[in-house]
Amino acid sequence: MIQEALAEIKRGTAEIIDEEKIVELLKEYFNSGKEYYVKAGFDPTAPDLHLGHTVLLQKLATFQKYGGIVQFIIGDFTAMIGDPTGKSETRKKLDRETVLKNATSYKEQVFKVLDPAKTEVVFNSKWLDALGASGLVELTTLFSVARMLERDDFEKRFKSNKPIAISEFIYPLLQGYDSVHLKSDIEIGGTDQKFNLLMGRHLQRSYGIVKEQAVLMMPILEGLDGVQKMSKSLGNYIGVTEDPNTMFAKLLSISDELMWRYYELLSSKSLEEIKALKEGVSKGEIHPKAAKELLAMEIVARYHNSEAAEAAKAEFDKIHKQKDIPTDLKEVTLQGPIWIAKALVEAGLEPSTSQARRDIQAGAVRLDKEKVQDKDLQLQSGEYIAQVGKRKFAKLKVL
Repeated sequence: MIQEALAEIKRGTAEIIDEEKIVELLKEYFNSGKEYYVKAGFDPTAPDLHLGHTVLLQKLATFQKYGGIVQFIIGDFTAMIGDPTGKSETRKKLDRETVLKNATSYKEQVFKVLDPAKTEVVFNSKWLDALGASGLVELTTLFSVARMLERDDFEKRFKSNKPIAISEFIYPLLQGYDSVHLKSDIEIGGTDQKFNLLMGRHLQRSYGIVKEQAVLMMPILEGLDGVQKMSKSLGNYIGVTEDPNTMFAKLLSISDELMWRYYELLSSKSLEEIKALKEGVSKGEIHPKAAKELLAMEIVARYHNSEAAEAAKAEFDKIHKQKDIPTDLKEVTLQGPIWIAKALVEAGLEPSTSQARRDIQAGAVRLDKEKVQDKDLQLQSGEYIAQVGKRKFAKLKVL
């Protein structure tokens, strides 16, 4: 049983520091029922999570299956400083009102994955506010500037004469102090967080905490393009709060190769189930699209419900198999005559008129199911069904 649990915990991981400690914690749980604490911190810098964020949530849920109590830290204090990890310049500060509003949204979203009964949601301002000036000064004596500059992103900025705020040096110390206060047994984070995660181990030693946390790092999830990390700014993301139809269609758009990466990092299916599914696809017994649909159904059901997943599949099939028009069609009223590219932007189907022109030239824009050939087309009064690509539709009512 311990080996089975360890295999699930190690699934998809990039690196584990002190695996022996994790094994010992599992042994104590299976032998005596003793639970342990797994920490993960999230700075609420935006109101919505995407599937890239949920890689950590899935791993936390795995720990919960095997005796872990999740310490879900909402970094309301640290978010106002800003995590410098991977940044080429000092991050803009967020006001407390925005941070707390985003934190409320986070709490609503995470329990779609985590078990509330095995989760402690805590705000790190509770102990960091109480740390005070003297405590903060004491904290800064436990790590040198030279050691801080060993961090890759700090080193690059220092060598290129880009400014580094003192607050950015303090951020890793505060994240590490979270582990001191909570006496965490394990901390998990992305591979880009390694420096900060190790800080927790260092500070637990420095403060004489009896335990020293193990560290588990997860890889960064690739976005829909399969190349760059999932990011809203890159437009290659799947949002946790997106509607079922959009979420389902986006998941169906990923490559067959990327599908298995998503299964490994996002699915609740066991390793054995995924292995059997993969073998079925490789032998030609299961079509890759069918396997992808199973994944999409699982993800949509998790963040919505099974009925929404079924409806999303039916809507996808209706549009793509029958080449029909979506049932729930957005309607936009425009003043005419209006240039087709401008109409598409105002309808929210295109981000810009230049992109609209490119899509028209590529044959990706249709009006009433007919390809638009003229990139300078002026729409006169009337109603049109506009389509961009395979997934974007709107009803244009030109006055």
